Amino acid sequence: MYETFEHTADIGLRARADDLDALFAEAAKAFFSVIVENYADVLATEEFSVSVEGDQLDDLMYDWLAELLYRFDTEHVLLCQFDVTTGNAGLTATVRGEPFDPDRHRLDMEVKAITYHGLKVERDGEGWLAEVIVDL
Repeated sequence: MYETFEHTADIGLRARADDLDALFAEAAKAFFSVIVENYADVLATEEFSVSVEGDQLDDLMYDWLAELLYRFDTEHVLLCQFDVTTGNAGLTATVRGEPFDPDRHRLDMEVKAITYHGLKVERDGEGWLAEVIVDL
């Protein structure tokens, strides 16, 4: 499950999941739901591999979302499926999506950067919680 929340000129992403792998996947979905208004229409037609190194969960979340932002900015790809595996040294993921198509996709907000402000990744009862503020 993911949701967004307002934060001055930025927007916050909040993700909850039963395990860390699913948490990183949910955070990625929240991220792309901010970028594209009709996120449910994004198709998984192309597959990419992503790996991010790090052993601190907060830093790993920051680097994960920054890598996805970089892919969007440079490759103009919208991602919708995330098979993430976290470990002691970072994460690896197979991600799926499609190139941005202005005839099919309605961009919503322009994300400029991921921020460390308010960033947290922590246990939440039986599961996990992540909160991230993105700069618009």
